[in-house]
Amino acid sequence: MEETNFEETIKQLETIATQLEKGDLNLDESVSKFEEGMKLSKKCSKILEDAEKRITILLKNDNELTEENFTATE
Repeated sequence: MEETNFEETIKQLETIATQLEKGDLNLDESVSKFEEGMKLSKKCSKILEDAEKRITILLKNDNELTEENFTATE
């Protein structure tokens, strides 16, 4: 299963927001779209969190700056 990237997930979320804003959906469809949007929102947050963890961390060690890659443990 290939993971979607942040940009694709945001586009999906924007599509759902547009559908909800139009007001053309019945209550069940609206609730379903809202649930899907919340899942996508959480996925975006997770993608951003994971990207932040991969960013290089600068450490100050004896007045010298050194670079280390952060390795997330799950």
